[in-house]
Amino acid sequence: MKKTIRKSLGIKVLGVVNCLALCLTAYTANLACNWLYYQEEEPEEERPMTLLEHLGELRKRLVRGFLAILIGFFACYGFAQQLFYYLSLPLLKVMPADSKFIYTGVAEGFFVDMKVAFVAGVFVACPFLFYQIWAFIAPGLYEEEKKYIIPLALSSALFFILGGVFCYFGVFPFAFEFFMSYSTDNIVAMLSIDEYLSFALKMVLAFGLIFEMPLFSFFLARMGLITAQKMREVRKYAILAIFVVAAILTPPDVFSQLMMAGPMIVLYEVSIWVAVLVGKKKAEREKAAEEGGA
Repeated sequence: MKKTIRKSLGIKVLGVVNCLALCLTAYTANLACNWLYYQEEEPEEERPMTLLEHLGELRKRLVRGFLAILIGFFACYGFAQQLFYYLSLPLLKVMPADSKFIYTGVAEGFFVDMKVAFVAGVFVACPFLFYQIWAFIAPGLYEEEKKYIIPLALSSALFFILGGVFCYFGVFPFAFEFFMSYSTDNIVAMLSIDEYLSFALKMVLAFGLIFEMPLFSFFLARMGLITAQKMREVRKYAILAIFVVAAILTPPDVFSQLMMAGPMIVLYEVSIWVAVLVGKKKAEREKAAEEGGA
C-alpha cells in the first residue's frame, strides 16, 4: 500500500516538474521571439507618449500578466496538495511527534489549495511577468538600454526564484526549529494550515523580491541614478530602512526579522560592488569616446 502511494506521489511530482518545465520553456521561447522581433524591427521615430497611451500600455501589461498567472494557476492547481506537502516539509521535520496540522474553517482546506496554486502560478509565470514590467518601462529608456530588456527580465526571474529557494532551504529549517523549541509536554503545537501557509508564502515571496536588489542596482547604476559612492554614504540609513522593511514583511517576532534583515544587508553590500563595476565600465567607455573624438 505504501509503495503504491509513493509511486503515485512520485508520478504526480514528476508531472509537476514537467508542467513547470513546459511552462518555463514556453515563456522563454516567447520572450526570445519578442527579442528577435525587436532586434530586427526598424526603429520608429520616437515621440512622447500621452497619459492615455501610458494608461493603455499599463492596462495591456496588467492583462497579459494576469492571464499568465491564470495559466500558471490552472497548471498547478491539480498538484496543490503535493506542493503544500513539500512547502510544509521543513516544518514537518522538526514538529514534535504529537503535533499536527489542523484546519478550523469549513472551506479552509479548499482555499489553502487555491493559495498554493496561485503562488506556484506566480513563480511559473515570473519570467513573463518580469518581461511585462521591463517592457512597460522600456519607452522611457534609451535605445542602447532597451537591448537589455530580455536579459533583465530573465535575470529578474532567476533572482526571484533564487530568493524563494534560499528562503526554503536556508531560512525555514532554522526558523521552524527555533519556533518548535517552545513546544513542551504541556504546550502542544497544533498549527492551522491557513496560518502556516500565510507565513510561509509571505516569507518566500518577500525573499524573492529582496533578491532583486543587486539587479535593480545594476539597472539604476547604468542609468546614472545611483553610484557606489552614494550608496556607501547612505549605508547607515539603508540599514535602518532594511530593518524597517524586514519588520513589515515578516511576522511580529525578532527572529524572523533578523533572518530577513541579515541577507538584505549582505545583498546591499553586493549591490554596492555591482555599482562599482558598472561605474568602472561606464568610465572606460567615456574615456574611450573622448580619445576617439580627439
